[in-house]
Amino acid sequence: MQSRTDKPAPGLYVHVPFCRQKCPYCDFYSVEDMQLVPGWLDALAREMALYREHFTGFDTLYLGGGTPTAMAPGDIEKLLGLVRKHFCLVPGAEVTIEANPSDVTPGTARELLGMGFNRVSLGVQSFDDGVLRFLNRRHTAAEARQAAGLLREAGFTNLSMDLMYAVPGQSMHSWQDTLGQALAFGPEHLSCYQLTVKAGTPLWRLVSRGGAAAPGPVREEAFFRRTVDVLHDSGFQQYELSSFARSPAWYSAHNRKYWRHIDYLGLGPAAHSLRDRTRWWNCRSVTGYTGALSGGALPREGREAITDEQFALEELFLRFRTREGIALDTLRSCKNTDRVLPGLLSSQVLEIIGDRVVPTTRGLLVADSLPLLFV
Repeated sequence: MQSRTDKPAPGLYVHVPFCRQKCPYCDFYSVEDMQLVPGWLDALAREMALYREHFTGFDTLYLGGGTPTAMAPGDIEKLLGLVRKHFCLVPGAEVTIEANPSDVTPGTARELLGMGFNRVSLGVQSFDDGVLRFLNRRHTAAEARQAAGLLREAGFTNLSMDLMYAVPGQSMHSWQDTLGQALAFGPEHLSCYQLTVKAGTPLWRLVSRGGAAAPGPVREEAFFRRTVDVLHDSGFQQYELSSFARSPAWYSAHNRKYWRHIDYLGLGPAAHSLRDRTRWWNCRSVTGYTGALSGGALPREGREAITDEQFALEELFLRFRTREGIALDTLRSCKNTDRVLPGLLSSQVLEIIGDRVVPTTRGLLVADSLPLLFV
């Protein structure tokens, strides 16, 4: 069991692999066959039972997907009951559920709060109906506004919204209007993602055959800078490349575990886990997942031990995406630091604050390319 008190508490992630409608840009694993839910819940219970003696004392629970709210409220409640049966959530744990606006009714909003969720990540993406149609979202801008209002009325005091920019055909005016409408609800947290065209997705095929044009790096940078400026002026802190919060109290405690290499357990098809520098991941198939667990086996697809070199490189990749940056002493252990750091400081890509090297806004734009400069 995980009993060492010197380690931060682990996080628990449950991948709900169901969507009522697939988005053309998404490469996360999900299926649209809701008839598979009962069997998946039974398999999930078996997976929890296999891990219950190895993890305990979670201080975050995150239901992602897929679309967790695509399930009936009774199934969501059953899932939470399984978590509480097999694991311990410490008092005050952050308990998050991702929600699609079209799933949020007055009744479901109250039920989610009553179940014990204290944080909702609402998948708005845009308040522009034209952008929503391009993204093939199953909600309208009006439904997104209604959902945010209903969650507030139900009593949720920790509301996050997912928003997306650099969508083909999206204007800067549309994006700024989306930010403004989101801010009108006083969210504690915003996740603002640049649309990425992932190979193999329907959007990738559309762009490949010329049916849509990606904005390009200059336009993408303009969207990013406008996002940072608008949210900074509205009192938000950008604590990670895509993450903004009104104060540190509203940072996503669960996501920060990923960026800090803190242990987490992932359950469900395609979920990843990390413990003591060992990473493993489940198969990307509901039927494969349920089949393995019905036979008493873990549904793992792969496993790797993270070497010191790999850990150091991952640390750079993760830390350079955050405003927290990385300790100067840690960076000095990299072989190329003395050669590359002065130039990055003078070009205002990085800056030194106290004993840490942190990315500037310019640095966040190229965050993923920085680690290889040092190693």
